[in-house]
Amino acid sequence: MTENNTPQVPETAPDPGKIKDHFDLFQEDTYQDIFEYKRQFEGAHSREKVAEVAEWTKNWDYREKNFEREALTINPAKACQPLGALFVASGFEGTLPYSHGSQGCVAYFRTHLTRNYKEPFQAVSSSMTEDAAVFGGLNNLKQGLQNSFELYKPKMIALCTTCMAEVIGDDLGAFITTAKQEGYIPEELPVPYAHTPSFVGSHITGYDNMLKSILSNLTAGKEKTETSNGKFNFNLGFDPYIGNIRELKRILGLFGIDYTILSDNSDTFDSPNTGEFKMYNGLTTLEETADSLNAEGTFFFQKYTTPKTQEYLAEAWGQKTYNFRPFGIKGTDEFLMALSAITGKAIPLELQQERGRAVDALTDSQAWIHGKRVALYGDPDHVFGITQFLLEMGAEPKHIVVTNSNNDFEAELREVLTNSPYGQEATIWGKKDLWHLRSLMFTEPVDLLIGNSYGKYLWRDTGTPLVRIGYPIFDRHHMHRYATLGYQGAINQFNWIINTVLDDLDHKTNVPAKTDISFDLIR
Repeated sequence: MTENNTPQVPETAPDPGKIKDHFDLFQEDTYQDIFEYKRQFEGAHSREKVAEVAEWTKNWDYREKNFEREALTINPAKACQPLGALFVASGFEGTLPYSHGSQGCVAYFRTHLTRNYKEPFQAVSSSMTEDAAVFGGLNNLKQGLQNSFELYKPKMIALCTTCMAEVIGDDLGAFITTAKQEGYIPEELPVPYAHTPSFVGSHITGYDNMLKSILSNLTAGKEKTETSNGKFNFNLGFDPYIGNIRELKRILGLFGIDYTILSDNSDTFDSPNTGEFKMYNGLTTLEETADSLNAEGTFFFQKYTTPKTQEYLAEAWGQKTYNFRPFGIKGTDEFLMALSAITGKAIPLELQQERGRAVDALTDSQAWIHGKRVALYGDPDHVFGITQFLLEMGAEPKHIVVTNSNNDFEAELREVLTNSPYGQEATIWGKKDLWHLRSLMFTEPVDLLIGNSYGKYLWRDTGTPLVRIGYPIFDRHHMHRYATLGYQGAINQFNWIINTVLDDLDHKTNVPAKTDISFDLIR
């Protein structure tokens, strides 16, 4: 008989065919030892010293020093201009967003949008390098435009700048004219452009600059007709919730209103998987964009995101503009009543019933949110809508941080807070960042935090439950598919808020017969 020399596999040996999840892998002793060994090359302070300083940063003494800083921003609640420019451009038919700058910049913006939407995002760049920084980016732009047109066959190229192009002073208008005159791209190809330096403004500034450029480019040389086209234009601003565009279309359909959505990127960031790649998913056609000049008027849902565009429509087009925030009960009421007054049509019964369901939902659960102190952050219009909704629920906004704030916004929001019994202790912190908010939350604690994924660090630090509403949301999936607009959106937002409160209660009452005395399933 032949002896069996096959080694015996220990019972504890890992399966060689199994790939370990990285969340578990890096907790193993081997990797933990490596991480500890690295500390000596990083010049790291002792863990005791780190803990001591961390504790100090939670008190009032550090808060005062934190709020005295002027030359440093730590984790601002905003992104830079080109992101907003690329975002709005993606909502137009056959449009290729183009970033005049380095390859790394456009790669960052593409990645940022892809991570939020879990959807591929197409944008190109001039791939400027050191030589372009010295001699200018004209040659890069001419060749980039030519390659983009020949390879991707866009109907429109929407061009914005990055820091490099702005610092060296590239003249986009002259460069585009030269590219057309020298035959790099056809004369008739629309190439709206916006100067979007990342070192000033924010993503909402870039959104506004590009939207105005697209509208002025596509309507250039056109005269208004003597009579309107019977439509109304609608723009949602930098709104990350694709469900909002679809919800708006449904509401307008119930009213029987003919409309044009100025930048409909609902399919861009939520396209169906049919097995065939489609490069351009923007739904607003260039023809209807050009004809938006002849609309009855234009509704804007983000007043402080689109000031230049609104001014342009009013002055150059002579068009009536409306500002509404159809979020929560009151905001939606005001919007629907305005549609009814403008069109002469009654508010559809279906929407009236939806209002009743939304009010019923708030009534069912309002006791859990009433009196809760809340910290929140985000863009001006985004924060405004959430603040109004919180006041409707009897929650008490305490710390409101808006990095890309302005005086008009703060004055308008302060008036709303002053007129509510639940807004008396609210403080608005314009131009501040999330490190400022950390000091606020440690020195004046709150019950709930509302904001994007970057609030996770505040949640870990302070233990305050985080409701993820806003942009970007990287660590949860599919939230952008929901609506936050209208009565349906009010239910969605309330659902996220109230269930975050209940999830937190579960974590705090998870010891049987000890901490679950008044929050269990058997009473």
